[in-house]
Amino acid sequence: MDGATAAEVARKFALHPNVARHHLDKLAAGGYLEVTLDRAAPGAGRPSKRYRPSSRATTVPIPSRPNELVINLLVRSLAALDPAIADQLAEEVGDEYGRALAAEMAPGESQRSIRAAMSAVVDALTAQGFAARAESDNATTWVVREHCPFGEVVLEHPVLCAVDRGMVKGLLAGLCGDDVPVRLSSRALGDRSCSSVAG
Repeated sequence: MDGATAAEVARKFALHPNVARHHLDKLAAGGYLEVTLDRAAPGAGRPSKRYRPSSRATTVPIPSRPNELVINLLVRSLAALDPAIADQLAEEVGDEYGRALAAEMAPGESQRSIRAAMSAVVDALTAQGFAARAESDNATTWVVREHCPFGEVVLEHPVLCAVDRGMVKGLLAGLCGDDVPVRLSSRALGDRSCSSVAG
């Protein structure tokens, strides 16, 4: 049977299978992929979904920009708060979202080391539009983000960086089983790069 499963795509592109599945399902929902069930798959459990390019002609739509509207609403709402409260609120929302992502990525799995968890954090952040990559030396692993889904707005409103910091903290807490201290650097705050160091 032609096409590929989410697990096969994940292996090919070094992604977590849940991240690959998320993007494949979005492409299928948009009509770009067709989905069939692989009933010949060995083992117990549900049959695997196989994804292949859609045979129907597709056009490239003009992208809508709902994120810009939501970001502007968020920025105006945060600007109405005391800066310390806005920062705390943004980090809490990011933390809760990160923990929810971790629960989806690793349901019932055993706790991971920080280094192994950082690889999953890269996949999750990239799926959220951050274009992240991991770097490490002998003692430290950190995540560098090449793109920010908040766009240029974050330069004017660096409080949005607290959402990112919270997401990384929540992901690591969910994947490693405890609160891992995270240091954040951000271009919006004057640093050389947007990165997170755990530990």
